[in-house]
Amino acid sequence: MQQKINNHADDFLHRCTEAQKTLDTFLTQSKEVVITLTTNADHKDTQFIRHGFAWQASLVSAFSAITQWIQILQAQQQVRDIELAAANAAAAEILSELLHGIEMSQLETFRPTHIAVNTDALKTLSDSFNNDNHAWQTTIDQALNAAQAQTHTGLDDSLTMVADQFRSFSDTHIVPFAQQWHLQNELIPDTLIEQLGDLGVFGLTIDEQHGGAGFGKLAMCVVTEELSRGYIGVGSLGTRSEIAAELIQQAGTEAQQQKYLSGIASGKILPTAVFTEPDTGSDLGALTCRATKNDDGGWSITGNKTWITHASRSDLMTMLVRTDSNSTDHKGLSMLLIDKQRGTDTDPFPDSSLSGSEIEVLGYRGMREYDLAFDRFTAPQSALLGNREGQGFKQLMTTFESARIQTAARAVGVARNAFELATSYAQERSQFGQPLIRFERIYRKLTRMLVDTEIARQMTYAAARRKDQGQRCDVEAGMAKLLAARAAWSCADGALQIHGGMGYALEHPASRLLSDARILSVFEGTSEIQSEVIARRLLNS
Repeated sequence: MQQKINNHADDFLHRCTEAQKTLDTFLTQSKEVVITLTTNADHKDTQFIRHGFAWQASLVSAFSAITQWIQILQAQQQVRDIELAAANAAAAEILSELLHGIEMSQLETFRPTHIAVNTDALKTLSDSFNNDNHAWQTTIDQALNAAQAQTHTGLDDSLTMVADQFRSFSDTHIVPFAQQWHLQNELIPDTLIEQLGDLGVFGLTIDEQHGGAGFGKLAMCVVTEELSRGYIGVGSLGTRSEIAAELIQQAGTEAQQQKYLSGIASGKILPTAVFTEPDTGSDLGALTCRATKNDDGGWSITGNKTWITHASRSDLMTMLVRTDSNSTDHKGLSMLLIDKQRGTDTDPFPDSSLSGSEIEVLGYRGMREYDLAFDRFTAPQSALLGNREGQGFKQLMTTFESARIQTAARAVGVARNAFELATSYAQERSQFGQPLIRFERIYRKLTRMLVDTEIARQMTYAAARRKDQGQRCDVEAGMAKLLAARAAWSCADGALQIHGGMGYALEHPASRLLSDARILSVFEGTSEIQSEVIARRLLNS
């Protein structure tokens, strides 16, 4: 039996290797056409075409990630029918999208006809994978009915143990309480944060000499995914710690590293990222919140910030401010490390010269979002990151890859939660004398959820591995976030649809997942920003 599976895996990998050549040629042709069209001053849809190309490139990369997944599983001797079925279904779906149209959003579909690129070879390739996919669908259907549609991830033994540990922790300490935290807009309990600190969540990628675990970004993805599967708010707790730690490890002075890193690693210091401002959004170069030097050499900060997560309960602000009043772009920005007092329920912002008001949100709760106002808030001279003025934007840019990889992992966790919730309900709920899962429209939705989640996961892992190898991965991180955010939203929407009216009820987790999933294509760079980053890199290379 295993030999038969291995033969199927060999055949699949051979076909994928040949298919990748066709896909690479197709993408090269698309690139040439897009460059020609977008340099034509009379062309009206240049941004749509550039971003459509970015989605094409992302799907071609996804095909490669799925191929790499089966290669890893084969080397580990862990390939089973369910993984091959999911991989075949993923390949077929990717090819169909490239050929017939990519849903960049529910309002925008990018098709090859938009750039008049030749699709003959792509059609032949798509037909071959889709024809074979019908046989593999039966394997997935049987696995879904038997509640055995869990795929091997391709992680090594040590990371598999980490995943198992945090999956168990999530099921015990997060899942039973997540809906209450969401409905009551409660802060994630301090006791849980302390437990996460003891488990090393906040210091995963901090060097061991500073009290961290010294793991790579792939480990960060594994932990984030499992915690987010329980509740995105918990999975997101480590985001600001990850950003702060990376800033300080890469650009901080020795004194700053000694002061902050061990506290961040233990969870005793909770950072918050203070970057975004009203009316600027992703245009960080247009920030106006300013820091001027006092007579004693310290800083006086005045201005407004918005969408600051976990701001009240944080102890440290990593804050991007304008220190050169004569500048109008990113060159005049600096990064400050600013201590603040942790707030309470009755006094959320006890520091003088700092006030905040909560922004009520649909989902992504547990930490709360705030508008902040600084009125000559003071910080010492030593707050300047790395003691280097005017380098704030460049310093922040170095964290974008990790932040987007981590956001993709959060999205994978939400997608998995939705898939598992929908599968369980479809097995238990009967209509017209049989379980919901027996109905074709239901099990096809579940199959697509399984496939989209696996694509997103393998894209995320591939980007993390590249980061751990010390390679530039801004494009790969952007692609992972792009596809993972879409997968989280489609899976959450599918889960609610399968639950019907019950899923729309506030007390049901399906409604929470839909609210939580929606933010993933917005923060850490919107899908439009991700598309622009990808297009700019690939079209200019």
